[in-house]
Amino acid sequence: MDRFVATYINIMNLGTNIRKIRDAKGLSSKEVALSCKMDPAQYSRIENNKTDPALSSLVKIAKALGISIAELFSADEVFKDVNSIDKTLMEKISLIEQLDKKEKAAFFTMLDALVAKKKLKDNLSNALQLAQ
Repeated sequence: MDRFVATYINIMNLGTNIRKIRDAKGLSSKEVALSCKMDPAQYSRIENNKTDPALSSLVKIAKALGISIAELFSADEVFKDVNSIDKTLMEKISLIEQLDKKEKAAFFTMLDALVAKKKLKDNLSNALQLAQ
């Protein structure tokens, strides 16, 4: 009986889960709707839990988001382990390895920019100390 209740709760939060996943992937609802060849208003009703989507719609949405159908029902479980700040270095590397090629490139571009900023800040600080 508990499994039935948990499944029912997950179905009730399906639209919310879809929105969380879409937001995490940096996609607009219009982009996903167009990718699914779905009317944006219909897609919005799905995300807002105002309608129960057909299985064929779930297949299209999952494909547009690059995930499995099962992951649509378990977004909370997917995202609860993503907080990388408390992870070990190896766990962080593992999270990076899960990214696709484009996402990895964006990650490393941001990392390079932050490291360059830190070096510049340190160099300026050292120069100011020497000037005094």
